[in-house]
Amino acid sequence: MDRERELAVLDSALADSLQGTPRIVLIEGAVGCGKSELVETVAERAAASGAVVLRAIGTAVEHDLPLGVLGQLLAAAPAGSLPDPAGAPDPSRIDVMQSLCAAVHRLAETTPAVICIDDLHHIDDLSCQYLLHLVRRTRAARVLLVCTESVHERGDDPVYGTELLRQRSFVRIRAERLRPEAVDRLVRTELAASPADGRTPPPADAAGGNPLLLRALIEEHRAGGRAPELGGAFTQAVLACLTRCGPVARRLAEVVAVLGELGSRELAVRLLGGTDGAVVRGSATLGAAGILDGYRFRHPVARQAVLDRMDPDDRAALHRRAAELAYQDGAPSTAVAAQLLAVGPTELPWAVAVLSTAAEQLLADGATDRAAACLELAHRGRADDEQRAQFRTMLAAITWRTNPSAAERSLAGPLETLRAGRLGPARLGPLARLLTEQGRIDEAGQALERLAAARAAERAGQPARLGRGADPLDGLSAFPRWAGPAPSAAGARPGEPLPARTQGPATLWAVPEYTADGAAGAAAETFLRGATLGDGTAAPIVQAVRALLATDGPARALPWCQVFLEEAVRRGAPGWQTTFTALHAEALLRQGDLAGAQQRAEAALALLPERGGSVYAGGVAATLIRAATAAGRHDTAARELGRPLPEGLTGSIHGLAHLRARGEYHLATHRFHAALGDFLDIGRSLKRWGLDRPLLMPWRSGAAEALIRLGEVPQAARLIAEQLAHRDAAHPWICGLTLRVRAGLCEPRERHALLARAVDELHEAEDRYELARTLADFARVLKELGETNRAGMVGRRAWQLAKECGAQALCEQITPGPGGPGGPSEDTRCGGVDFAELHARLSDSEKRVAMLAVHGHTNREIAMKLYITVSTVEQHLTRVYRKLNITCRRELPAELHLLGSGGRV
Repeated sequence: MDRERELAVLDSALADSLQGTPRIVLIEGAVGCGKSELVETVAERAAASGAVVLRAIGTAVEHDLPLGVLGQLLAAAPAGSLPDPAGAPDPSRIDVMQSLCAAVHRLAETTPAVICIDDLHHIDDLSCQYLLHLVRRTRAARVLLVCTESVHERGDDPVYGTELLRQRSFVRIRAERLRPEAVDRLVRTELAASPADGRTPPPADAAGGNPLLLRALIEEHRAGGRAPELGGAFTQAVLACLTRCGPVARRLAEVVAVLGELGSRELAVRLLGGTDGAVVRGSATLGAAGILDGYRFRHPVARQAVLDRMDPDDRAALHRRAAELAYQDGAPSTAVAAQLLAVGPTELPWAVAVLSTAAEQLLADGATDRAAACLELAHRGRADDEQRAQFRTMLAAITWRTNPSAAERSLAGPLETLRAGRLGPARLGPLARLLTEQGRIDEAGQALERLAAARAAERAGQPARLGRGADPLDGLSAFPRWAGPAPSAAGARPGEPLPARTQGPATLWAVPEYTADGAAGAAAETFLRGATLGDGTAAPIVQAVRALLATDGPARALPWCQVFLEEAVRRGAPGWQTTFTALHAEALLRQGDLAGAQQRAEAALALLPERGGSVYAGGVAATLIRAATAAGRHDTAARELGRPLPEGLTGSIHGLAHLRARGEYHLATHRFHAALGDFLDIGRSLKRWGLDRPLLMPWRSGAAEALIRLGEVPQAARLIAEQLAHRDAAHPWICGLTLRVRAGLCEPRERHALLARAVDELHEAEDRYELARTLADFARVLKELGETNRAGMVGRRAWQLAKECGAQALCEQITPGPGGPGGPSEDTRCGGVDFAELHARLSDSEKRVAMLAVHGHTNREIAMKLYITVSTVEQHLTRVYRKLNITCRRELPAELHLLGSGGRV
């Protein structure tokens, strides 16, 4: 350790006393700095040398017990060797003291006597008199007196004072805290005996060189802790040290714990109500004990242990006074707010303003939890309706990262204030923005209408409750976006401003224009590559991922879902985890992975602390319902649909997702009137919001399918024509699924051409489930046209795709033809070739031809698509058959559709 010098002094004193030269050694130091350990060492060495060791420990509770310490010494002496003054009529008489002193000298003549007294500052007065009498009269005896005393707990008339200093045999030892190198050596030595478990060593600097605290840290580390915890060995040692430091130092520790980051000598003096000198001495005591570093605790868990042990009323009063002092001194709002948070609700007139300012600063610093606590407390303070609405709106924005359901509930108060007409325009912009981010479009529209009215009133010269210089649309004009301006709403001319009611929704939920060159997707990915997930970026990141999914498809969106999901996990933000898990589910559903979509949707819902009453949860559940419906698990879909609908769902984008899911379920269960109503409701809302884009929600396809089943062909044809005339019909996914529905209105020959084109479009769009449905329809029309063999091959391909998607209901509807539902086994058809080898064996030209053949195209159709001759097609297919060890088209492996994209009609 770090005690070589001290032990050398003790060894020298022991050797002198054994040779007949008495010695008096006083070991002084701070609490816990190893004084008792030094006494224990010298006692062991003295006993080993044959000396009689008399030991006693002074305690605060026995300070007023006459002869308490002396009695402990006598009890350790050989029986009958020393008289007990307690039996004398008057133990304080000099002759009684002389008698005991003489007995000690006689004992030392035969056996050296070593007297050890720990914590001398607690010795009782009468024992002290006997000890001083012995010191004065021991000139040439084999006696060693070793005492310890806390340097910061000396009494007004200390024992070691004049009397000890006068003795030529007196030696003083100062037990200091361990130096850093000694600390490192001790930690290595102590942990060497522990099995290596890869854990980080304990935070030794938290002990401040105090051996007692350091050993407590090591012990807690051995017990499995990675850091000191409340109630652990370390905090228990801290509290024990504080008790031994005395009431004055202990009270200062409480004051410093209350002050926290405000800790300073000046504030401690004012809060304690003591003198400057007393505070300085107390700080020195606690610093020497390794507990404080100046006026701050060395480890936060030590501070918390002190706070937890305080009387609650006393603690609250100190925090309140600390807040007042800090506010008067102009301390940072975050520091004052920390004191107010410890107090709880207060009537201090300036508290709400300080908490509000602190919340904004904490948000800017990323300390969202503390910001939320400040806003909660401000909301409970002396705030007016507008301030409370502001605090709740800010709380909702913060809470979304952890609990979307709670974030929605936070807006109940601001919405109530809005409907009562008590919410000023300055508060409406942020409220509208947040409602829009949550997908609550109708409620956002209400706020926007109030903003528009306020702007009109201002232009007309009427008073409007706007802050000086405030923009009536503040919070929307700078709405966070990842790319250029939002597309115009349906019914608005290019360049014409959208109605105020739809500006916010159009900005966040509008889908960018699709172009074949992928410009929109490239812009989204450029933004995503430079984006870092945070409170200010979460909404535009989600917007960009949705845009990427809508324009470029699931293959481009899925990796970004995973990237930001992992980031949300690292940030400890379960609300964001829910969002990106739900987006992942949507992308998988677009890809046709029904089981994966349902699993991820269920995982997203499981991340929500509560589902009841949540509009957002209704949107996530919609993905689950659609996946379960497509897979034929109608009982699962029905169970989800049977849940009570939260208030406000119908006026939200998530409500439209729920209507779509319910409409698809009604179609699958032959409730066509109900399905039609759901899809038409979607259309009405989207048009009203200026968001009627098939890429956002192709409601016309669902409505047309219901109309066809109801025999309303003209109305169905009109809706399909509208969708095909829309600019979004240039997108392969919209084009493919719309052509499939349109084919249901046509004669077999025309249906054949439409479905062939739909197959190509949907293959490019990556939607395996819609492709399977279209291939199944294509197989049926081929059979109607008498092309039985080709129908069988296309039917098998449809069945295989449906099976891959997990669409059991669709599998049961498909008749794949000869060979049974699945056709020959994969290894037989492929000659045992796996996908990687299949990819390597075929040339690019062979892959293109084989892939189109798998989709059911004739040799002539393949030749037209690839601009080659029929003979060339036949030659390519012959080589493919040979390489794959098969004999005909119907044995072509299903995996060929993964090898590349075929031509477009």
